[in-house]
Amino acid sequence: MSRRPAGGPPPDETHGPHAAPTGDRVLTLPNLISFVRLLGVPLFLYLLLVAHADVAAVVVLALGGTTDWVDGWIARRLRQVSRLGELLDPLADRLYILATLLAFTAREVVPWQFTVALLARELLLLGSLGVLRRHGYGPPPVHYVGKTATFLLLAAFPILLLAHATSAVTATVAGAVGWGLAWWGLVLYWAAGALYVLQAARLVRAVRSPAAGAAA
Repeated sequence: MSRRPAGGPPPDETHGPHAAPTGDRVLTLPNLISFVRLLGVPLFLYLLLVAHADVAAVVVLALGGTTDWVDGWIARRLRQVSRLGELLDPLADRLYILATLLAFTAREVVPWQFTVALLARELLLLGSLGVLRRHGYGPPPVHYVGKTATFLLLAAFPILLLAHATSAVTATVAGAVGWGLAWWGLVLYWAAGALYVLQAARLVRAVRSPAAGAAA
């Protein structure tokens, strides 16, 4: 999360002393992986809601979830971190989660209460982002709690779909594992949202305090 003072130098574009430099490159391997992940979202929706090919939908969803960390790892390994990649990765995560929630609710794989709980967190975060933008800040950096929550949810979804589409014994085991991951993911998702809101509140207070002192 950075704010560039008027006429000042650009903000530091690394996330630590050992981070790969952020650049303007578009055609990189990590960005290509992120684009492919994005294409998997409409494919998953088609397979689940139109073709009712649940097994193929499980495969697409599992691949989208397991490659969540691949683009970031490759970007750091090959020093191909880019501004576009930093936007595409969380965008792909959110689209997978939102699309899966809506499709699962329509197919009654998950109850609507679970969907509302996750969507409410997204609305809270959107409100915080709006406040930050009014004060000249961009989105907050991705927190490891949020990444862990996303990983748990993306791991839970294909298992829950597998439980929905298979026989009784497999469904019982897969359902227990899937819901265990899903509930932990939901808790951490809200914990990460609370951390983002606290970050936003601290930044807004820091901006308003000098302004109030100058007015006095």
